[in-house]
Amino acid sequence: MEKLVKGVHQFQKHIFSSQRELLEHLARGQTPDTLFITCSDSRIVPNQFTQTDPGDLFIMRNAGNIIPPWGAANGGEGATVEYAIQALGVTDIIVCGHSHCGAVTALIDPKPLVDMPAVTTWLGHAETTRRIMRDAYRDLPPAARLDVAIQENVLCQLENLRTHPSVAGGLATGKIHLHAWVFMIETGEVFAYDPERNQYVPLTEICLLYTSPSPRD
Repeated sequence: MEKLVKGVHQFQKHIFSSQRELLEHLARGQTPDTLFITCSDSRIVPNQFTQTDPGDLFIMRNAGNIIPPWGAANGGEGATVEYAIQALGVTDIIVCGHSHCGAVTALIDPKPLVDMPAVTTWLGHAETTRRIMRDAYRDLPPAARLDVAIQENVLCQLENLRTHPSVAGGLATGKIHLHAWVFMIETGEVFAYDPERNQYVPLTEICLLYTSPSPRD
């Protein structure tokens, strides 16, 4: 707590003044362009690696950057997606996984979850990812298997997103664009899924503003 308190004082004393005009403007309302869905992992700081300001990203975080299919859960994910589209008018939705993800590790090797029933239930919304890994990638070595699972999970969560009415409507009218990203903690690189090449490539190699077809088309 001491570190947090000192940080607040530093922000108020040294940083807020440089952003006062922006924050006073944002106090009157927000108009983010992007809903950014990522993991709760403390090592992931979206505004840092995207170099965005307050007000640019509408951020949703949870263990494993998971989006339950429409009607499958009563948590806040569906409400957040709906609000971002209907109330804020976001045009882009990014699902961003990351290297060394503990949630995905537990998804493909659930033994450590024996005393975490809530986490076990939550990861059930990524059952598609688990099945894909079991059936198609069981022979990969552990490190490679985790990397592939992280990538596949992002694509599976995009498919879940498509079941949400607000997303489906936005895709049908061309008002919403979906993006699959993976952030590499150890290098700072971001990889994005390119549906034309059917693979993840460095973000610098592709245009962000494509209307993405189904990741598995």
